Amino acid sequence: MSAPLSILLIATGLELGGAERQVVDLADRLAARGHRVGLAYLVGEAELRPGADVELHALDFSKTPVGMLRGCLRLRRLLRQWRPDVVHSHMVHANLIARAVRLIAPMRRLVCTAHSTVEGGRAVALAYRLTDRLADVSTHVSREAVEAYERAGAVPRGRMRAVLNGIDLRLFSDARECRAQARRRLLPGSDVRLLLSVGRLADEKNHAGLLRAFAHVAGRYPDVQLWLAGDGPRRKDLLRQREALGLEDRVVFLGARHDVPELMRAADVFVLPSRYEGFGLVVAEAMASGTPVVATDAGGVAEVLNGAGILVPVGDDDALAQGLVEALSMDAGRVAAMTAAARRQVEDRLDIERSVDTWLDIYREDD
Repeated sequence: MSAPLSILLIATGLELGGAERQVVDLADRLAARGHRVGLAYLVGEAELRPGADVELHALDFSKTPVGMLRGCLRLRRLLRQWRPDVVHSHMVHANLIARAVRLIAPMRRLVCTAHSTVEGGRAVALAYRLTDRLADVSTHVSREAVEAYERAGAVPRGRMRAVLNGIDLRLFSDARECRAQARRRLLPGSDVRLLLSVGRLADEKNHAGLLRAFAHVAGRYPDVQLWLAGDGPRRKDLLRQREALGLEDRVVFLGARHDVPELMRAADVFVLPSRYEGFGLVVAEAMASGTPVVATDAGGVAEVLNGAGILVPVGDDDALAQGLVEALSMDAGRVAAMTAAARRQVEDRLDIERSVDTWLDIYREDD
């Protein structure tokens, strides 16, 4: 058996988001396997927190030059205290900061993982390219995302690897009794059919397009509601749009939620309307929950769905509406076949324990 490692994960932030949840889940699973694990984050409050076996460190970066310098010095001090075997950074700002700090604080091994195909335009792509050799390994969360980085010139061709995200299958169940319990708690005594979307209320998630698409669906299916779980800068605009479309009694804004697995189980259809995605973690979570998926062909979503759902073009409101109609019109046999195939896909390819195995192999490559 290999000796336990000392692993320091670095994230840009720990707000409620797919990339952030992936980092926290990875930290917890590594610690559960007996490794010494720390999780440092650059900015903000830790809305997501790992378990007690993971050391949590706030680096308190700020956008001023002095704030950046102080944050870098805090990270250098942490690295000298920890002397980790592996530093694994996640998301664009943490990746670039970790590479820069490596010039003043030795790191035995630095792994950098990007989580989005949209990371800030040409300037960020150039910064990635110029600092590429400061990382021992550079990864992204899907093959499509790797190709996007190569096309943008952020990495040399063949330099970046695809390592798929994973989900904790213990949290997501497709069992009928679990769905019944979720429905009783969230929709007591109700026969409504529930469309669910989970994600930050930001432009790249395209909830405005989803509301336009749902306006067509709502007229056809009076028993259907749309629930939006998440918060973000577009909330007020989306509330105004809901009113303008006359959907106040059909669209529910849930805000930030910590019961996503239960929401997934209660939903009749999960919908992802994004313009951009690196991976689409919530799609995998819906697949694991036995919930049919309608999603846009954004980033690595097609790779995650792998045919076990309904895929529509990005930015096409009519196609999204048609996809929702198709999902709502499916008979029980087709729903059962689609969701069973989706669950198998997740179990075979996207179990977080497989992801942990892959990361440990990468961490130990030069041992």
